[in-house]
Amino acid sequence: MFGQSFVFGSIAGAAASYNISYLSVAGGASGGARDAGGGGAGGMLESTVDIYEGTTYTITVGGGGASVTSTSAYPSGFKLGNDGSDSSISGADITTITSIGGGGGGHNQKAARSGGSGGGAGSGQGPGAGTAGQGNSGGSGSVYYGSTGAGGGGAGAAGGSVTANERGGNGGNGLASSITGTSITYAGGGGGAGNTDPGDGGTGGGGNGGSTSIPAYPTSGSNNLGGGGGAARGTSSPHNVSGAGGSGVVVLSIPTANYTGTTTGSPTVTTSGSNTILKFTGSGSYTA
Repeated sequence: MFGQSFVFGSIAGAAASYNISYLSVAGGASGGARDAGGGGAGGMLESTVDIYEGTTYTITVGGGGASVTSTSAYPSGFKLGNDGSDSSISGADITTITSIGGGGGGHNQKAARSGGSGGGAGSGQGPGAGTAGQGNSGGSGSVYYGSTGAGGGGAGAAGGSVTANERGGNGGNGLASSITGTSITYAGGGGGAGNTDPGDGGTGGGGNGGSTSIPAYPTSGSNNLGGGGGAARGTSSPHNVSGAGGSGVVVLSIPTANYTGTTTGSPTVTTSGSNTILKFTGSGSYTA
């Protein structure tokens, strides 16, 4: 063995790697329409991953679920909210990172849908489930309060359940991230519809529920935060149109010493300390 020399480092021909941080938030769901629950927030993932020089990583940013409109027809006039779309980071040498779109809000004829965070329940129906590690379930409805709906789940908390007559459940709160260098809260759930008192959207872009009595109209989840949309209470315009879900976002935090500057999709480029921050609000790519 003596007389031999050894070289430590990368194997010849193997690409070098470096570690980055990422945030992936999927699109939020829309609220249901007519005595309905709020939309679930988009799933939220934040961690680190090793990427490899020369590899192109594809970024997909999920859209929010479209609003739905109820009518006076029974039972076909009740409408489930639409799910949000997934966000993802993929490349040839990593396992695809996928945050799941939020689950649509339910109504008093059908259970809410599951997703990154689940939709809030309508009266007497079940909430949607959240995805472990990404979000929480929607709140539960109550058969005793037929005009109200529960809040959609958020990344930080489950949606609020219906606990009192006339009052919709609040959307679950989101979670804060400082990956951009500033603390921002993402992925709040949408508020449930109320007869006289609608539920509030969760922190992190959740939309407010609607009411026919105040009057209060449902609002949409915030774009680029993955918020769930607020639920609709009534059967005539504008009380019968739920809030849409907010679109998602993908953020990469890359050591500036390794940053190549090769991107598509026009991400916003900033710096924070020793890192370069790419914020994708639409789909694109980064080549390491």
